[in-house]
Amino acid sequence: MALALNKDIQWLWQPISTAPFDCDLELAVINYDGVHALVFPCRRIIGGWLKAATRQQLEIHPTHWRRWTQN
Repeated sequence: MALALNKDIQWLWQPISTAPFDCDLELAVINYDGVHALVFPCRRIIGGWLKAATRQQLEIHPTHWRRWTQN
């Protein structure tokens, strides 16, 4: 049952503290205008985040994540 449930909810946002290190992720950030999802995939590294396509380190403080599913 738990495995099926995980497949059904994989699109839901998860707390940033649980983000994995070895896959592309969609991140949500909060700014003066509200909550926004970034439009590019990111990767978690020790001490921060990278833009997945360029490996550029990002100065962001995301609040939530989910697996990147867009092409």
